[in-house]
Amino acid sequence: MSIAENILEVRDISLSFKGVKAIDALSFAVRRGEICALIGPNGAGKSSLLNILNGVYRPDAGEVVFEAEHFQRIQPLEAARRGIGRTFQNNALFKKMSVIDNLLTGLSRHAQSGFLAQSLGLPGARREARQFREQAEGILEFLELQPWRDVAVGSLAYGLQKRVELGRALIAGPRLLLLDEPMAGMNAAEKQEMSRFIADVNRDLGTTVVLIEHDIQVVMGLSGHVVVLDYGRKVGDGTPAEVQANPEVIAAYLGTVH
Repeated sequence: MSIAENILEVRDISLSFKGVKAIDALSFAVRRGEICALIGPNGAGKSSLLNILNGVYRPDAGEVVFEAEHFQRIQPLEAARRGIGRTFQNNALFKKMSVIDNLLTGLSRHAQSGFLAQSLGLPGARREARQFREQAEGILEFLELQPWRDVAVGSLAYGLQKRVELGRALIAGPRLLLLDEPMAGMNAAEKQEMSRFIADVNRDLGTTVVLIEHDIQVVMGLSGHVVVLDYGRKVGDGTPAEVQANPEVIAAYLGTVH
């Protein structure tokens, strides 16, 4: 398939909470192999949109097209199995578990062998466990996490915890990776490091990335496509240069950033 094809299309998606519009007739497309940033003020509907894309929310109207399949709603388990990975604003890690065990939890939805087969150590379950362990070791190496392999996640620095969460989302080999503020709370050095890893994921693994990020410098340096939301509606959609020159975007968002 050509890199120019759309891996994801959002078509006239609307979502309300208690009568308040969170997303209003939103449409845009993400091309295979790109990094697309969603930006906009707090409350613009960005995280709600990611929740629709990975099946946590059901939209009031519209549809999502992923890999040419049409969905009004896709269940979270089905989204994961079809190749949509996700991280969250707040780390959803198991703080007392080691780094590698946290990575392995990212494969729990993909296990084929049942609890009984795993408990009895049947050959199929053992093969699957070996395969999962190899995948986890590969992610440890890719994200340069080997020194902390057996360390409890809760004892790691915040930037490292966010990298572990990225690894957990990557371990199943998603074709589309949704990152919800992966650099929130980071200092400049940590942001630079995380940006490098996201670029590596995109370039080396061929993963299409959709990310929410508030740091405009990070967005403009990392993304090839930017979609701007304001109160649930789209006010900008294009390259970083096009978005920066859009008067409506400047009024809604960029003009508030110094």
